[in-house]
Amino acid sequence: MAGAQAEGFAAACGALSGKRALDPDYERQRQEPSLLCDSAPSHSDGIDSVLSDSEESVFSGLEDSGSDSSEDYSEGEDGTSCDKGSVVMEETSGEQVKAGPPCPTMEVTVTPRRDEYEEDSSDEEDIRNTVGNVPLAWYDDFPHVGYDLDGKRIYKPLRTRDELDQFLDKMDDPDFWRTVQDRMTGHDLRLTDEQVALVQRLQKGQFGDVNFNPYEPAVDFFSSDIMIHPVTNRPADKRSFIPSLVEKEKVSRMVHAIKMGWIQPRRPRDTTPNFYDLWAQEDPNAVLGRHKMHVPAPKLALPGHAESYNPPPEYLPSEEERLTWTQQEPSERKHNFLPQKFLSLRAVPAYGRFIQERFERCLDLYLCPRQRKMRVNVDPEDLIPKLPRPRDLQPFPVCQALVYRGHSDLVRCLSVSPGGQWLASGSDDGSVRLWEVATARCMRTVHVGGVVKSIAWNPNSAICLVAAAMDDAVLLLNPALGDRLLVSSTDQLLDAVTTPVEPALQPARWLEASGEERLEGLRLRICHGKPVTQVTWHGRGDYLAVVLASPGHTQVLIHQLSRRRSQSPFRRSHGQVQRVAFHPTRPFLLVASQRSVRVYHLLRQELTKKLMPNCKWVSSLAVHPAGDNIICGSYDSKLVWFDLDLSTKPYKVLRHHKKALRAVAFHPRYPLFASGSDDGSVIVCHGMVYNDLLQNPLLVPVKVLKGHVLTRELGVLDVAFHPTQPWVFSSGADGTIRLFS
Repeated sequence: MAGAQAEGFAAACGALSGKRALDPDYERQRQEPSLLCDSAPSHSDGIDSVLSDSEESVFSGLEDSGSDSSEDYSEGEDGTSCDKGSVVMEETSGEQVKAGPPCPTMEVTVTPRRDEYEEDSSDEEDIRNTVGNVPLAWYDDFPHVGYDLDGKRIYKPLRTRDELDQFLDKMDDPDFWRTVQDRMTGHDLRLTDEQVALVQRLQKGQFGDVNFNPYEPAVDFFSSDIMIHPVTNRPADKRSFIPSLVEKEKVSRMVHAIKMGWIQPRRPRDTTPNFYDLWAQEDPNAVLGRHKMHVPAPKLALPGHAESYNPPPEYLPSEEERLTWTQQEPSERKHNFLPQKFLSLRAVPAYGRFIQERFERCLDLYLCPRQRKMRVNVDPEDLIPKLPRPRDLQPFPVCQALVYRGHSDLVRCLSVSPGGQWLASGSDDGSVRLWEVATARCMRTVHVGGVVKSIAWNPNSAICLVAAAMDDAVLLLNPALGDRLLVSSTDQLLDAVTTPVEPALQPARWLEASGEERLEGLRLRICHGKPVTQVTWHGRGDYLAVVLASPGHTQVLIHQLSRRRSQSPFRRSHGQVQRVAFHPTRPFLLVASQRSVRVYHLLRQELTKKLMPNCKWVSSLAVHPAGDNIICGSYDSKLVWFDLDLSTKPYKVLRHHKKALRAVAFHPRYPLFASGSDDGSVIVCHGMVYNDLLQNPLLVPVKVLKGHVLTRELGVLDVAFHPTQPWVFSSGADGTIRLFS
């Protein structure tokens, strides 16, 4: 459309210029001012120059001044105005220029020539833009939007308005919301009310025409009246009444196919249902007979004397037999009916179980196997794993040897010295007792004034020291038993530690014992401010770990004896900590919470493994002397064995106890481990760990040891093995300590 307008505009301009060249009146009108005024030639030249400029510069939307408006001259009411040396131009659609008077004293009348586009009321695009039907996106990166008829560029209008100007226009101009930019001309157009309404209708999915009714009643194209004259009166073709040769060929082919049997004629369907006899072919040559080990249809058992309407007297049940028959289960009865006697066959009533027996017979036929398969005869004894006999796994404790009596309340904890000569125990009666293992004699009693939750003998044989957890403090006791040189060297080791002048901020306070406390054997007191539930030593005897009964990341603390320093190794908590243990050979710390066991590397300060016992909840923890296996006891009567090299899930779960497990322990030398429970028993198991990594550990329960009396529904509270002998110690709620050997 734009191209057509451009061509029409060029033709109009050419015709107009040619008419001007041939019209003598027009030439005379141009030459008359030169006869009347001296300055006429200059004005005539100016008019020509202006006229040529306007013809060359077809409106491109950009004036020389750079303004958006193309009208730089003011117009009067009649379209002309006169100033000194000024030329009045009247813009039309073709940019035709009318000349005004060249001087103020002379009036020159120029007859205006009508433009053919002046009265154009078509709804076409702006004819001044002669770009043509070209996508304007091609000129996005250029300062012009195309070329005119003379090949000159049509520049884009200058847009110097920024966002602030747009905002001011939006605030000041009430018609800003209906103003759009014409991409063809670059001008801003104000939409009329009709155009806005049209846009709104189109956005709502309505028709553009307001007067269009999409629900007008339909008008039938063909009337329902029978017409007298036909719609068309064209004569019929010859082929309409002559037989078709193509159809004849098709029919002959179909007849030949039916004769040859290739096409079967349709037969009426039989609506009667079909029933199939599964046992119709019983001969061995049949399809079913060719199967190996074929099973024939089950036969009905022939009726006996009990089914007779007049059975012999010995088949008639008595009252006791009737009562017994009614009380039995249907599967346990010899017959599914009670024999009855009738005088004649005519007196026999209808059988009440007829439909049920027919249904059971159908089930027998339907569910009967079609083929006999040889069942694998497996001896149940073969399914049980072949475990060695307990007598082949000796030595292990088998009987009770000694009973250590002296505590007046339940004994919560016990520990054996590294040499196996002494035994330390803590009780709820507020005392720590030191026993001689061989004679069960109490060598010393230390009253600490509180419940002793945990006790641990220093595993270093060169140090004679016992750590006891009481309330919120850990007491370090020198039992003063055995070698005097060992006892004195322990005191010298503790006294040689110098306290720094400015002690660092620590989570625990180290306090020296007073004179009276030193006489009872107390050397140091480590105060925490929170209840202590467990204390355990490192294998070298310099570090001890403490578990506090408090939420937060300070549940586990590690104390160094040689420097008297305390530290909290964790920054955050992963649940309530139940037990901790040091790895015997590697720098690992095992922390058992209620639902998991975490293995931490102390040097790297990172989590190595997370074991999932899948029990509620972990109550005790023990590490194998080799360090590759651990066992956990739980309150739901489970003992879980973990192989650290195998998986993070349990290798074996033992459910030998009937109540909650309170303590588990490994023997330092023998392949034995024991567990104590609230059922009052100690179960000793054989746990052999092989050096071959391809061979799984062998776990065999060998002995159940009993002797403790249940008190307050509590049984065995702690177990510990002798360091050199296959003996096990157990402390119970009855206030006794028992040695099983």
